[in-house]
Amino acid sequence: MSDITGLQLLSTLSPDGRLTVSLAEQTLPAPTGYQVVLRVEAAPINPSDLGLLLGAADVEHAEYGDGYLVAQMPEAAMRAMTSRLGEPMTVGNEGAGTVIAAGEAPEAQALLGKLVTCVPGGMYAQYRLVDARACMVLPDGATAEHGASAFVNPMTALGFVETMRAEGHKALVHTASASNLGQMLVKLCQAEDIPLVNIVRSPAQVALLRDLGAHHVLDSSADGFTEELVAALAETGATIVFDAIGGGALVSRILGAMEQVASAGAAYSRYGSTTLKQAYIYGALDLSPTLLTRSFGFSWRVGGWLLTPFLAQAGADVVERMRARIRDNLTTLFASNYKTRISLKDALTRDALLAYNARRTGEKYLIVPH
Repeated sequence: MSDITGLQLLSTLSPDGRLTVSLAEQTLPAPTGYQVVLRVEAAPINPSDLGLLLGAADVEHAEYGDGYLVAQMPEAAMRAMTSRLGEPMTVGNEGAGTVIAAGEAPEAQALLGKLVTCVPGGMYAQYRLVDARACMVLPDGATAEHGASAFVNPMTALGFVETMRAEGHKALVHTASASNLGQMLVKLCQAEDIPLVNIVRSPAQVALLRDLGAHHVLDSSADGFTEELVAALAETGATIVFDAIGGGALVSRILGAMEQVASAGAAYSRYGSTTLKQAYIYGALDLSPTLLTRSFGFSWRVGGWLLTPFLAQAGADVVERMRARIRDNLTTLFASNYKTRISLKDALTRDALLAYNARRTGEKYLIVPH
């Protein structure tokens, strides 16, 4: 086959702090061995993608042009990005599309003409060279849009449940629960009969999750939130929380409520209860410091949770079981909803970029490269 040429999106940070996001032409070589060429048909914009695409750059006051933008990165953020300076970074963790060329390996040849999903990175492009062994063929009736978000959110929801069980907890708490991931977790916990406490930030989000059948849905901005949280924790026995917010005092409030439930009726101890309370921060919707007010004894842990390290530790058998669960429930349990579909070029316009970078709950964007 002849070389294939198409557009790809690149994010480049210069030493002077200027972040340039632009479209560039790329030419892919003919695939060999296990390689396949994917005609990318759909790729979601996830918060993890935005971290690489834009980071903390000042996109509000950026220079926008035809197929590019230039924004200033704050000096404080530059210290954590020295290894990417001057390096054009491809963006887009996951996506789906049709295999249009394949290397000589049988595993690659078997995918010719198939609609697949994968998570190789660099999926904000019209064509992508990927490893056939990392692709998952979509089930009959599924579209590229169904398969575009078949990895990050579904695997994260399943990973939360696997982590909860492995660490001996019987119920969990989730924040920013009205997101696509949060809605998946509601449905997954219903299917698995796992008690779940959902924390959201508005009455409209409470209504959204109630309509999905969620039992415990709490509005953290409402009067009486702490009392409702304590009651929900007492009913469910939840002692682990997965937090998408990151900054502020919400994690501390949740740990404090867990301690209030754990120590109720127990003999006084100046060290608090012996019940372990675990908080995992997996997102950064709030970039301010995480504030902990030590009102929850000494039996607690706060740490980070990321999908890739979890999968590396889980092992091949667990990962394959999770992939099969997603494949079998792609259009139901793990279906994603999108607010808007945009082209690669549209993704660099000011109005679209400010909208999807706001990361509003329930407003997930899908890039359609062609």
